Amino acid sequence: MLAGWDFSPARAHLATIDFRMTAAEKERYSRQILFPGLGEAGQERLLRAHAAIVGCGALGSFQAAALARAGVGRVTVIDRDYVETSNLQRQWLFEESDAEGALPKAVAAERRLSRINSSVEARGVVADVTPANIAGLLDGAELILDGTDNFETRYLLNDFALSRGIPWIYGAAVGSYGLTMPVIPGRTCCLRCVYPDPPAGAQPTCETAGVLNSITAVIAALQTADAIRILAGRAECLRPRITTVDVWDGGVRQIAQPEPDPACPACGAREFVYLEGLRRAPVSLCGRNAVQIHERSRPLDLDRLKAALLPLGEVRANEFALRFFVSPFEMTIFPDGRAIIKGTTDIGIARSLYAKYVGL
Repeated sequence: MLAGWDFSPARAHLATIDFRMTAAEKERYSRQILFPGLGEAGQERLLRAHAAIVGCGALGSFQAAALARAGVGRVTVIDRDYVETSNLQRQWLFEESDAEGALPKAVAAERRLSRINSSVEARGVVADVTPANIAGLLDGAELILDGTDNFETRYLLNDFALSRGIPWIYGAAVGSYGLTMPVIPGRTCCLRCVYPDPPAGAQPTCETAGVLNSITAVIAALQTADAIRILAGRAECLRPRITTVDVWDGGVRQIAQPEPDPACPACGAREFVYLEGLRRAPVSLCGRNAVQIHERSRPLDLDRLKAALLPLGEVRANEFALRFFVSPFEMTIFPDGRAIIKGTTDIGIARSLYAKYVGL
């Protein structure tokens, strides 16, 4: 049923173009082309495909590197955060210099991807995905990969993908355990069929329970494999299943996805409450001693702000963000007015600090 599916108008247009690989491309991707499941036709589709990755942490950084190496023609990476030293253990695109400079992950990813494969159009976007900007951020993407760390954003991705008929691939990992599940509108169940509501109570995170880099690599590789099947026009080879892996206890399990639930509010009733903004993501960052403030979207002059903050504490700045240290807090402020306040999980304290040092 899915053979040759074209998931977007952009792809339908590209399918009419007489596209042929160059000799250099055939050599570069020769080992993929030799694989019977892909072949020349599949590789040519990859070269003109566009994938978007939301979240460039342990999962997203692996996905981005793998897709670029596989020759996916356009890779858009969207992330709201910056590189920290603790990321380097498992986030595959980043180096010590990125952490030392507190470089936004999306910026560091774009730079690294362009060195991995200069023929790929890699685009890094420093942004927090919201109902207001998701359509613009994911415009033209034929597939979405989940590299996020919270259910609110995943429900938003689920709503957007269903509303546009775009496949997306859910994934999560913590400790030694992870899982992944493809969501193909019209064929498989969606995220809300499986998880109608966010899990109740505090959930383990990489910051509270730790994580092995091997489990993030496994889950991201499985997500990437599904993505390549779809983008190469081999979606009929994809089995709708939920895969769980534990690399410490040695368990791998696959179960068939349930059938789409006619009573599901998202894929059944097509009520996209997260996309419509009727439910808003929390500003407390998942599992971290930090809060994100992004309640007012407005441009900031970081040079002027730096001058104002210098008498009050340590300031470090680059063209992408400004870091302000006022013990025991650390504020990272972005040009669009967004800020991450590290050192508290209290939203009231974070808002107070933002008002005091940035303004309302």
